[in-house]
Amino acid sequence: MNNPSFEQIISVENLLLALKEFLCGKRNRKDVQEFQLHLMDNILSLQNDLKNKTYTNGGYHAFNISDPKPRQIHKAKVRDRLLHHAIYRILYPYFYSKFIHDSYSCRINKGTHKAINRFRDFSRKVSKNNTKTCWVLKCDIRKFFASGDRQF
Repeated sequence: MNNPSFEQIISVENLLLALKEFLCGKRNRKDVQEFQLHLMDNILSLQNDLKNKTYTNGGYHAFNISDPKPRQIHKAKVRDRLLHHAIYRILYPYFYSKFIHDSYSCRINKGTHKAINRFRDFSRKVSKNNTKTCWVLKCDIRKFFASGDRQF
């Protein structure tokens, strides 16, 4: 694939395809419906802001969830999430070939289940089919995304 371009990312065609992907499972959400009320105006406004380099992030809506542990989530505005999808659509094919095979997050035909299966393969190999002890470091960086210095 050729190097992705800014023009590809901000094209109306790409923004509409990104919207189609973004809408999956979100059509009944109030913020999404409000964005769709003036869909083409919103798409063209986003494209214009990107083209003129006047685009700014719309901020985040903070809320709490508990699945399985309590955490605070910061959700971007629909306009910003649409842009995330538009960027991803164009950059994904470019970067896909540059990732190592065992990178599983946000990759087509990968994900948590395949990562766990791959881990099992490695653990069997290292433990010589569960005949030797092997160790695994399981850790989490506490509040990695939460920072008092960031503005959401």
